[in-house]
Amino acid sequence: MINRWYFRAVAALTLGLTLYGCSPASDPSAASVKTAAVADGAQGYREQVPGVAGGTLRVSVKSDTGSLDLHAISHTNAQWLGRLLYDNLVYLDDKGNITPWLAKSWAISADGLTYTFHLRDDVTFSDGARFDAHAVLVNLEHMRAPATHSPLAAAYIAPYVDGKVVDDFTFEAHLREPYTPFLNVLAQSWLAMMSPRAITENPSKLGEAPVGSGPFVVKDYTRQQGISLVRRSDYHWAADFIGHKGPAYLEKIQIDFVPEAMIRYSSLATGQYDLTTDAPAQNAATIRNDPSLVMDSRIRQGNPNSGITFNTSKPPFDDVRVRRAFALGVDRDGIVQMSGFGEYTPKSDFLAANTRYYDPAFTKTLAYDPATANRLLDEAGWTQRDAAGYRLRDGQRLGAEVLLAEGISPVADSVAIQSDVKKLGFELRIVQLPMLQLLERRAANLYQAVGSGVWHTNTPDGLYILYHSGEIISPQRIGQNTARLRDAQLDDWLAQARHATDPTKLQGLYSKVQQRLTELVPAVPLYENYSLTAHRQQVKGIVYDTSHNTPIFTTVWLGKGS
Repeated sequence: MINRWYFRAVAALTLGLTLYGCSPASDPSAASVKTAAVADGAQGYREQVPGVAGGTLRVSVKSDTGSLDLHAISHTNAQWLGRLLYDNLVYLDDKGNITPWLAKSWAISADGLTYTFHLRDDVTFSDGARFDAHAVLVNLEHMRAPATHSPLAAAYIAPYVDGKVVDDFTFEAHLREPYTPFLNVLAQSWLAMMSPRAITENPSKLGEAPVGSGPFVVKDYTRQQGISLVRRSDYHWAADFIGHKGPAYLEKIQIDFVPEAMIRYSSLATGQYDLTTDAPAQNAATIRNDPSLVMDSRIRQGNPNSGITFNTSKPPFDDVRVRRAFALGVDRDGIVQMSGFGEYTPKSDFLAANTRYYDPAFTKTLAYDPATANRLLDEAGWTQRDAAGYRLRDGQRLGAEVLLAEGISPVADSVAIQSDVKKLGFELRIVQLPMLQLLERRAANLYQAVGSGVWHTNTPDGLYILYHSGEIISPQRIGQNTARLRDAQLDDWLAQARHATDPTKLQGLYSKVQQRLTELVPAVPLYENYSLTAHRQQVKGIVYDTSHNTPIFTTVWLGKGS
């Protein structure tokens, strides 16, 4: 029997994958890849001019994270919440290179197994605890501690063995194998630094009363309602690359959870809120046409939204011809118009276009091609049709169930895919289950396919997490290879990429991986994964995080008319 902590941990991660949802192309400012969805006048990734201090920013957000202990969740809102409450060891510049933050500098041993961090000596947490090498050690241990049930941070530091406090402000991290993405993942909000005192003395309160070193402090957090934050007046250690000195400009931030898309739009338009981190795609055109509002749409790095992930170990998806035919039979342009209202870019390959080492050579490999799809199904032996038009082989109808989580997985995309593949003679049956039941079936390998999902990360190593055979879900491992894909060649290339440091070699390896995935077809990519933000014109100074492409509020200030 699979124990409950397993389901709790997988459930947290599944929410991050199905409800919302990573190193940039050669320039992650391509994070605002020029599509119809990109905001006019997006301010980029660095502070341009100093702002004016004071005021309260009112923010609407689609959903609650359920916890403010970012080590213990995978929720997409952690990306921007992390920059409010916490700081990280390192940051990325707009080219995807590692830059200083709480770590002033670092050195990597020749064998890639030891990382030595030289830390700032002027940083404190909001409870007065000092940031030092001991704090780093406590944080890394907390990320991977069984009691944390970490669905994401623990996976990202899996090669970490132990750490050593060399002196107060020098820390050594020891890895069991070379792991090139290590610094990249340490820049992400889920791996932020929390107060070591809070972790050791009151770990049960981390979710509701977080203690960070960030520019804002939580005054009040009421689940499913909102978060009140106040400025930390002594903050002066923002990431170097942002170019901001001193505390944040805003005195307060009030965040309200507003699940209804139309209310998020209308309350922004009427001035009840100043900004929404979840601008509704259906209102994007209207927002752009409103002179009082600004719309910004940015692609998140990592993996695009997939409409369906096949269980490659179960019929009929154990036949790659069926998987390829299915993917070629999906009209992504039509689905994008329906789901994204023209805001999204259709996607038929396996890496976001703004992710480092993305290779555009495979953009059209799985593009809509029903003629080829029908030919492949004929070759696979599904040549007969029944009275309803579905294909038959040996008297069996060609079809499968796709599992969706009730109230979480979006249904519209699955319904559109169902309609498309019906034209090929494939019967796709949509089954909605309570989350726990879905997880039980996933863990027991009792499924043929699962519904839409996405994996955001600031390194192409996200492909390892989703498709390496070592990441197949099991009672012993909270893996994310839901496709249960096993391919020795793919595994070898992904493992080599984790060990490689030469950019030319990495580009070659990741190009091979991307090509191989279009050959194996473990899932059906649909469209890029977007961060949609809208704000009133009076909101100034927004810059975007280089890892997550979400707003950073340290630099935000309120202009006239606020």
